[in-house]
Amino acid sequence: MQTLGYDRRGAWRAALACMVTLAVAMGLGRFAFTPMLPIMLHEGKLDLQGGGLLASLNYLGYFVGAVSCASIRFRAAFMVRAGLVATAALLLGMGLLHGFTAWGVLRTLAGVVSAWTFVFASGWGLRRLAETGSPALGGVIYTGPGIGIAATGLLGGAVGRWGSQVGWIGLGLLAVVLIAIIWRVFNDAAPATTPGNAPMAAAPTRTNPAADHRDARWLVGLYGLAGFGYIITATFLPVIARHALPGSTWPDFFWPLFGLAIVPGALIGARAPAHWDNRLLLAIAYALQSAGVLLTVAWPTITGFALGSLLLGMPFTAITLFAVREARRLRGDAAAGLIGYATASYGVGQILGPLFAAPLAQRTGSFGVPLVAAAAVLALGAGLFVFVWRRALAAPQSAAY
Repeated sequence: MQTLGYDRRGAWRAALACMVTLAVAMGLGRFAFTPMLPIMLHEGKLDLQGGGLLASLNYLGYFVGAVSCASIRFRAAFMVRAGLVATAALLLGMGLLHGFTAWGVLRTLAGVVSAWTFVFASGWGLRRLAETGSPALGGVIYTGPGIGIAATGLLGGAVGRWGSQVGWIGLGLLAVVLIAIIWRVFNDAAPATTPGNAPMAAAPTRTNPAADHRDARWLVGLYGLAGFGYIITATFLPVIARHALPGSTWPDFFWPLFGLAIVPGALIGARAPAHWDNRLLLAIAYALQSAGVLLTVAWPTITGFALGSLLLGMPFTAITLFAVREARRLRGDAAAGLIGYATASYGVGQILGPLFAAPLAQRTGSFGVPLVAAAAVLALGAGLFVFVWRRALAAPQSAAY
């Protein structure tokens, strides 16, 4: 039986293993398609509309995976290991199998698996950090997607010079190596964690349940705007940059820069003081992403794309952290359901983004209108979070008696 207490070495081991897990599941399994898409377009294996559909199928899979997590009763360690193996197999499958139908199935399954792995690795890791007395290392876990995205951008572009088939297989083999390194960390001695029993802060005594219910609805609705707002750039960034900077070698570096920007954003976000209002933090994060998206349209130069990638990437996982923290403020130990609804809303936004952007860009020859729409949606979300925050400040603190 494990003893709760301070175990710095065990905490770092768990945090780094979960970081690598999220790098594989999210950075490689989910977002490798972004740097591989321009290569597949150049080879004539896809057109822009087909690429958008494959992206939306992946996000549909993520939506299905996220909403199904609450009904899964397998141990977290088993789900993490299974998800990692499936991720590597699906990456290899993208290189070994051919045809749009096969790729559509693979990308949909990759979305499902990435959601399962993200949720169960997060729950397993946060529980381990709580048990080892190092909850502050949670930010390390959420640097994983950024590190994985940076790796896919740098390695995908390099390996892809031999073709998309070699690129996909190379990324799959990289996943196998990383999985082998961390495999033993997720052993049967680890705590049996499910999404519903991951450690959560207890909610304070609520004085206005009606206001809390209203705030929960706002959180679910506005979190979906973030999914739509970032995903168009996150799906098509290398394609957009290559179109704006023909002949330049820089477009291959903007996606890795986006990934690297996630790392400090996750670490800073995880250390935001608990008394800071989550709605205001979300408004600031949305505004930063809106500015980042708009920069790629208003200033389509190397500097503009670089700054846009940084502004889009830094709040990426911080938005998730602040949304989860707000759900815990509203629901305490019963926050899993609210987190699930918010994640589903975010997933719907992700699905709609490429379906809206790709056909429009293919007809007009430009991503200008879709990107302006995405920036406007994020700006709207920022404004509405400020509205909700200011209304909460103005409301009496003890309205229900």
